[in-house]
Amino acid sequence: MTVESKVKQTLANLKGVESTLRIYSLQSKNKEEVNAYKEALNTTESVIKDIEDRIKTLEFEEPQYKED
Repeated sequence: MTVESKVKQTLANLKGVESTLRIYSLQSKNKEEVNAYKEALNTTESVIKDIEDRIKTLEFEEPQYKED
């Protein structure tokens, strides 16, 4: 498994976590829980953006990994 494929798998997992956090934040009635979920969601979104940027860098540096 290449580095890029591992990074892409991590990205897919994080997007699953993001979806779960979004659902939990919408379903919760407790304000503290909602705030905790939203804070975790913001952090997760930031990490996702960083990983997406890293994938672009990998594809630029290693064009053989670029998916067409």
